[in-house]
Amino acid sequence: MSLFKQLAGDTALYGISTILPRLLNYALVFIQTYAFPRPRDLSSNVEFYSYIALLLVFYTFGLETAFFRYAARIGASRTGGSERPDRIAKTFNETLSIVLAITLTTTVILLYLAPDIAVWRNYPGQTTFIRWSVLIVAIDAIIAIPFARLRVENKAKQFVKAKLLNIIIVIALNVFFLVVCPDVTAGKYLTGLRPLIDSVYDPAVGPGYIFLANLLGNAFYFVLLGDAFRGFRFRLNGPDARLLLVYAFPIMLTGLATVINGLTDRLFLRDLLPEGFYPGLTNEDVLGIYGNCFKLSVFMALATQSFRYAADPFFFARAEDKNAPELLARVTKWFTIVCVLIWVGVSLNVDAIGVLMLAPAYRQGLDVVPLLLLGNLFLGVYQNVSLWFKLTDKTKYGTIITAVGATITIVGNILLIPIVGYTGCAVAFLASSFVMLALCYALGQKYYPTPYDLTSAAGYVTGAGLLIWVSSRFSIADLWVAIPVHLALLGLFTAVVLIVERETFQPVLMRLRSRAE
Repeated sequence: MSLFKQLAGDTALYGISTILPRLLNYALVFIQTYAFPRPRDLSSNVEFYSYIALLLVFYTFGLETAFFRYAARIGASRTGGSERPDRIAKTFNETLSIVLAITLTTTVILLYLAPDIAVWRNYPGQTTFIRWSVLIVAIDAIIAIPFARLRVENKAKQFVKAKLLNIIIVIALNVFFLVVCPDVTAGKYLTGLRPLIDSVYDPAVGPGYIFLANLLGNAFYFVLLGDAFRGFRFRLNGPDARLLLVYAFPIMLTGLATVINGLTDRLFLRDLLPEGFYPGLTNEDVLGIYGNCFKLSVFMALATQSFRYAADPFFFARAEDKNAPELLARVTKWFTIVCVLIWVGVSLNVDAIGVLMLAPAYRQGLDVVPLLLLGNLFLGVYQNVSLWFKLTDKTKYGTIITAVGATITIVGNILLIPIVGYTGCAVAFLASSFVMLALCYALGQKYYPTPYDLTSAAGYVTGAGLLIWVSSRFSIADLWVAIPVHLALLGLFTAVVLIVERETFQPVLMRLRSRAE
């Protein structure tokens, strides 16, 4: 149980740095969709951020995981404890140096090609936005390794502090550029500041200020992470660099396929959707609607990411433990239960969440959110199960599995978007995530047998799916009635879970009762 407490505590801390900023970030969805009520205005925002995620995988090259492999695992189990700080520092220098070399080279090339990219993607006049996007991904890549160092050194509080301060800065800049500046320019208030605002604000930039706010906020990371950069020396040792790159390359390919799997819909939708498919909407409108509704589905990704931040170093440090497979199975079971509860909670209340988070023109895409949530659920469990090929150094299987998933997503989008629009994007993503999970489980049982509770997982997912489907058949127009009813259904489902899992909770409750006495 102590191991569970440690993992749960780390997950909670990393969850604060992941979930709270994302929850605060949802305020940006509200601000941005109301600042730009025409969905087409945010279409380039949706697309460019998709490319940022894609480029980030190439820039970091899987070296974040390689850093864990050689700094945490080797340092903890193959060398003496006193040598571990030296091992971490050496691996940090080598890893960050490789990332810097890749990042600086690629950034210079992309900055030069920005005008051609704007023409290629048919976003005239947005060359500057593309350059800001390139700089955003460059900073994200560089800071990835210092953040990994904080995780290896168990400095979760410093990790959390930097993440929270960053999101506060980004939100404040969004409010300033998208709310305060337009209002002052329009003479609504603070008219005395008009000359100052005019010197820093140009209404023609419009949604480009979203990129600028992100860029300025990310630049502060170099101040916030000063301690994590301590002692860095640019160092490229041939044998060491090759060792890291050989290990990281399959992971990079896996990450690339994973991102393609998750972003194909937003990259393909505008081009594959027949003009006029949705009456009264342009393809840019549809991309803006789908892209912002997609953001509501990342509630699931929040739990996955916060858990992964804690789980990677946790399980790498215990890779040689004979009880690791059983521990992984128990952790995965409860991870799945938490994800199912998130799926039920968000899906039952998606209309209310849409009213709170999205401007009216964007809400027509809310029907796909439950499908996207389920796809993210499968993907989250897959990432949990996939620890086997990282722990056994068989990362090539991760590449194969994710390539299969990406192929399903790409083919699915090509076939389904012209027929069912953005619903096809959600279905393709869901199918891909499920197939990846199934393949990963099957191969994992061969190379790293783990006693997963499949009956429990299948039962909870099926029960949750039926509850969501039945609830969707009985729409309640009045939100004041719908919200209490849906919360009651969520509470009922949670109670069923607690009853089914009562044998797990009884020992814990008995210990708490004995302490109280």
